[in-house]
Amino acid sequence: MPPKTRTVEQYLKSLSSNDRVIVQAVRDLIRTNLPEGLEETMAWGFPTFQVPLSRYADPVDGRPMVYAAIDAEKRNFVLYLTTLYNDSPAEIDFRARWRSPSRRMVDFGGGYLSFRALKDLDLDLITETIAAMTMDEFIASYHRDA
Repeated sequence: MPPKTRTVEQYLKSLSSNDRVIVQAVRDLIRTNLPEGLEETMAWGFPTFQVPLSRYADPVDGRPMVYAAIDAEKRNFVLYLTTLYNDSPAEIDFRARWRSPSRRMVDFGGGYLSFRALKDLDLDLITETIAAMTMDEFIASYHRDA
């Protein structure tokens, strides 16, 4: 895990060259397909894409709602896709359609995928998932089970 950084650029510079290539590729994919209005920032020690507090200022924990994020960990990478959570229809569809091009195991958790190499990811499905919701739809989905 990189040392504590304050900006995305510092975070990227703190990574090994291999990790930087993978994180940057996933980050570029997120940025290219991110719904309008979401912002990139550093939170929890890694690049996140979130709803600005000026747009939704009443989250339960006082922090902005994270839409997507990417992190390089010691032995793997984690892609957070928070629209895939709580057995939502989006999560069920994503899991049913997921195919790892490398056939290597990708760990699915509550709103995240843990992977070891870029070739492990179904980039088309991830792209579709990132672009699937508007910011307003994402905010509304936050209260789906409340």
